Amino acid sequence: MNLQVKNIPPDLHERLRRQAEFEKRTTNDIVLAAIEHELARHEWRERCLRYARVAPGVSAAELLEEERGARCQEPE
Repeated sequence: MNLQVKNIPPDLHERLRRQAEFEKRTTNDIVLAAIEHELARHEWRERCLRYARVAPGVSAAELLEEERGARCQEPE
């Protein structure tokens, strides 16, 4: 599947190009990694927000065990 992004500001395009050159990757690779990272970060935040209203008496250890079981890791 293809996705076309229009009206990329020149400075952003240049930053993408420089990053790709630095990492010896294509700009396409850099953009896909950035999109994946942002989506993973958003999904992690959504999962963590579910715990915002934890009932009193639920220990942090129980919450951590449940989260680890879901293999929840914050993206870098």
